[in-house]
Amino acid sequence: MDFSPLWISLKIAVCSTVITFAVGLLAAWGVTCLRRGRHIVDGILSVPLVLPPTVVGFLLLVLFGKSTALGRFLISRGLNLIFTWQGAVIAAFVISFPVMYRGARGAIEQVDDNLIHAARTLGMGEFTILRKVILPSAWPGIAAAAVLSFARALGEFGATIMIAGNLPGKTQTMSVAVYTAMQGGNRQLAFRWVLIIVAFSLAILILMNYQAGRGFAKHSGNSKGGRHATRS
Repeated sequence: MDFSPLWISLKIAVCSTVITFAVGLLAAWGVTCLRRGRHIVDGILSVPLVLPPTVVGFLLLVLFGKSTALGRFLISRGLNLIFTWQGAVIAAFVISFPVMYRGARGAIEQVDDNLIHAARTLGMGEFTILRKVILPSAWPGIAAAAVLSFARALGEFGATIMIAGNLPGKTQTMSVAVYTAMQGGNRQLAFRWVLIIVAFSLAILILMNYQAGRGFAKHSGNSKGGRHATRS
């Protein structure tokens, strides 16, 4: 059994999650700081969540192809993303970005505003507040969003096959391998890949629940400590 789809899927998911984590976190923080147009920006950033993955893949294929100025510019610089694993990373990033963004935004919005106002009165800058106040308080939710975005990137199929194709050993991910095996009538191979994907998905969900449980326990402990300190 060729395990290259497993390693390719992991490579794409890891690279995608690193980018998604940084961009999604900054986007979530930026949207929570907006005073006007928040709903419009939120809608734009969340569009990939409701679009069919094949539509996202088609748009990426057009965007980075020879029919657009951006595509021609990248190709002239030797950056042809079509039918490459880097293109699959971009597809996974676009598909999983809303998961990270919305999860991080929800976690940030749960942070007590009094902590942020107190930090501002102490003269902290906005980025320092993000790093020292918001991130520690919202970390369980942010971590859970990152885990879910990794899972989403790991199982991506539609956008990936549109922009990266199905090249064995290069762009063939586990999801694409299942499709290929079924197309070839090899149900046994398809079933093996399905079992691997289910095992990874279950492990990811367990990790997410564990992280959420730790965050809840820590939050409860801090709350009790604060109440005890107030009483004393």
